[in-house]
Amino acid sequence: MKRSSVYVCQECGHTYSKWMGQCTNCNAWNSLVEQIPETESAKKAAIEKGRLSGKKLDFVKISTIVPSDEKARLKTEFDDLNTVLGGGILKGSVTLLAGQPGIGKSTLLMQICAEVAKAHDVLYISGEESAGQVKMRAERLGASSDRLNFAASTSGNDIAKTIEEGKFDLVIVDSIQTLAMDEIASAPGTVSQVTNCGNLIIRAAKATDTAVVIVGHVTKEGTFAGPKVLEHLVDVALNFEGDRYGGFKTVRAVKNRFGSTNEVAIFEMLGSGLKEVQNPSAALLAERTNTDGSVILATLEGNRPILVEIQALTTTSNFGYPKRTASGFDINRLNLLIAVLERRTKLKLSDKDIFINVVGGLKIQDSAADLAICMAIASAAAGRKLDDEYVVFGEVGLGGEIRSAFRADQRIAEAKKLGFKHAIGPATVHDKFVIPAKDLRETLIRYVK
Repeated sequence: MKRSSVYVCQECGHTYSKWMGQCTNCNAWNSLVEQIPETESAKKAAIEKGRLSGKKLDFVKISTIVPSDEKARLKTEFDDLNTVLGGGILKGSVTLLAGQPGIGKSTLLMQICAEVAKAHDVLYISGEESAGQVKMRAERLGASSDRLNFAASTSGNDIAKTIEEGKFDLVIVDSIQTLAMDEIASAPGTVSQVTNCGNLIIRAAKATDTAVVIVGHVTKEGTFAGPKVLEHLVDVALNFEGDRYGGFKTVRAVKNRFGSTNEVAIFEMLGSGLKEVQNPSAALLAERTNTDGSVILATLEGNRPILVEIQALTTTSNFGYPKRTASGFDINRLNLLIAVLERRTKLKLSDKDIFINVVGGLKIQDSAADLAICMAIASAAAGRKLDDEYVVFGEVGLGGEIRSAFRADQRIAEAKKLGFKHAIGPATVHDKFVIPAKDLRETLIRYVK
């Protein structure tokens, strides 16, 4: 008997004849969704109508191709966001913006629309919110322009047809997970719907030289939700990170065909919308009090140097297994550094609960944060302080050695600008401002007092 449905993994697209708890192809749990496959008669009808027939390609000499005008980019009101995008939103490009619920994706896009609509025709398409909700946000953000238009739709076919008319310079689609095609029976948000709707919109954008920004969802781990093929299809993939309840929020390019992926834009949420943070180092250190467990780290967010406070707290554990908690830092890296501290410096941490916090809601992925984390833990465990005049950076090896850091000159320049006297860093950095540190144990004995 012919099967009436199949089960498709929403992570990798693998198909099964029956439901399973775990996909055996990508090992994802609870990712199988029932879908009705296209019948042989439907495929035959499509071939008869010529939908699958091909034609000879039109080709030109590559020397005769006129490249896109870089000066024609659509500028946003945020200079740092323009830098992340490679100079602005390029016409004919498709950008994917993803972030946690409530972090401010719709707010950021409405502010972008308000700026672009001063000189260009913009269409905001919402599949999640009503016209009244979008209107209230637009009024709050001051996005009132006769060139800013709105439409509500969850049909991928209708949206692609609207883009194909070529009446708009910028189209916002919020969001790809709510769209569906009439020809596909599966529910919105499934692999087939996201992939095919994305393909439709991208083809329409390229054909009419329309800039399109697509909003995407993220998983609980913070990665792009849906099939990985969506990231491959778009030109720019932006990740909106941070704590939705407060602190700084960052926009970084995970993929960018028109610029660097080492740039980052830092924002803070105000009542009037998102505001660009011009000097994040000064803002992060404004409320700092020098206590034990507090160390200033000279780190990098993309290509931007930032000084951020690392806080550590140690308490005696009341249970047999000590607790290790990190906010804004990788917990596995923290466990490794604690093991290095115990083995190389003789600190007794096996009976201590250790808590690490990166002030400002930032997430540190810089390997040069190791030395600052170790010094903060040692300072908290010993009840001693590090002088106010020091900033710290450097990678810590398993032998307790201090290794070199990327772009040390930019870290030093940022520390000098904020009035610090010295930096404790790798001995490979040849600068009078840097006090060389070769061994973790000697560094802790000398500077944590």
